[in-house]
Amino acid sequence: MAIIITDECINCGACEPECPNNAIYEAGAEWAIKDGTTVSGSYTLEGDVTVDASEKQEPVSDEVYYIVPDKCTECIGFHEEPQCAAVCPVDCCVPDPDREESEEILLARKERLHL
Repeated sequence: MAIIITDECINCGACEPECPNNAIYEAGAEWAIKDGTTVSGSYTLEGDVTVDASEKQEPVSDEVYYIVPDKCTECIGFHEEPQCAAVCPVDCCVPDPDREESEEILLARKERLHL
């Protein structure tokens, strides 16, 4: 499952530089698949939505830091545990119960993001 940042977030920003996929953004910031990845050209997001990798997308949250689910791999293939959760001082980086994903799916996403 992807990781989410709950509304208990204090916007300290400790998590953002720790993400190997550049999946974490400041509240209100637009994001793109290409940010921090090797992806270029077309990329298919969840729900079979195809975008240009450099195209800016709407923020997931305007109130707290957020994690883009299409870029989150729970640090599988990079680290033993999600680094955002490891550094969060208020424990607000938690598994998203609405997005249960196998290690196989997360590794495949890592491969797509880092060619």
